[in-house]
Parts: sequence; C-alpha cells; structure tokens
Amino acid sequence: MKEDIKKEIELPEQVSIDLNLTIKITGPQGEVEKKLIHPKIKIKQEEGKIILESKNATKKGKKIINSFEAHIKNMISGVNEKHTYKIKICSGHFPMNVSVNNNQLIVKNFIGENTPRKLDIKTGAEVKVEGDEIIVASTSKEIAGQVAADIEQLTKIKKKDIRIFQDGCYITEKAGKKLDKEK
Repeated sequence: MKEDIKKEIELPEQVSIDLNLTIKITGPQGEVEKKLIHPKIKIKQEEGKIILESKNATKKGKKIINSFEAHIKNMISGVNEKHTYKIKICSGHFPMNVSVNNNQLIVKNFIGENTPRKLDIKTGAEVKVEGDEIIVASTSKEIAGQVAADIEQLTKIKKKDIRIFQDGCYITEKAGKKLDKEK
C-alpha cells in the first residue's frame, strides 16, 4: 500500500545545515558531509527542522526514509559531541608497544614479531593512546567505527590457538553503547 510519508528532525540551536547535492551539517565539534540522494525522496529545511518527504512511498521508500533519518540524526549528534570508541590493549605473552605518529598507528612487538604492524588512520578521525586503552573519536560515526574496526583487525591472530594467544586490541566501548560486562 502506497502512502505519503513526512518525517521531521529538529535541529539544535548551535547546528547549521547546508543542502545542495550533499548534506553538510556544522556544529561546535566540527562538520560532517554526506551524500543522501534518492529520486523519490525530497529533503528540505524549514524553521530549524529538516523535513524528509516522499509521495506514494512503498515499503522500500519507507525503509530508505528511515535510513536517511538515522544518518542525519547520527550526523547531528556527531557535530554536537564526537562519536568515541574505546579499544583495550591486551598483551599476555609479550609486552606490546602501541603509539601514534604522523597519522599512523604503530604496534610494536605484537606476539614477539620483529616488524611493527602499521595502520594509516583515515582523515577525520582522532586516535589517542592512553595507557592500555586506545580512544578513537570522530564527528562521523562511520569513520570512527571503521578506524576502530581496522585497529581490531590489525592485531588479529592467525595460525595460532586464540584460546591461548589472547593478545590484541579489542573494542570495549562503542559510540552510544557499552560492550564490557563490568558494572
């Protein structure tokens, strides 16, 4: 059954939006830009609100509008407060040395390896190492999540028993969610 759909998203006071071919949202923490285009969905700005509307939307159109709404809400929350991921450094067999230099994360002495493992950090992400924790922050939830996943994959153990070799970097806290069982 087709129906007309109209969704409204409130903009906070400190946030501004620019609608062209891309949606650019600017706030106190920075700016995020994303391309949200669909032929049957119109995106407008009126009086501090973003309006998503579609005429004669099918189930697929409703799903796309809900996805656009979720993306825009993530963008607004990112420019107000950065999305942060926390990653725990676990080294049981060999002491691991993790550092950030020139937009590159370097893991030395991972399971006794001589050559350091390196990861180029995507632009738009801030990575800090504090003790046995890595903190990834970005205004874009997609960039922060991808950098955190790349760090976790960098220290993935292959060809060894993972029940014994539990060394590595593991995500313990995601943007908006806590994963560790400690309460």
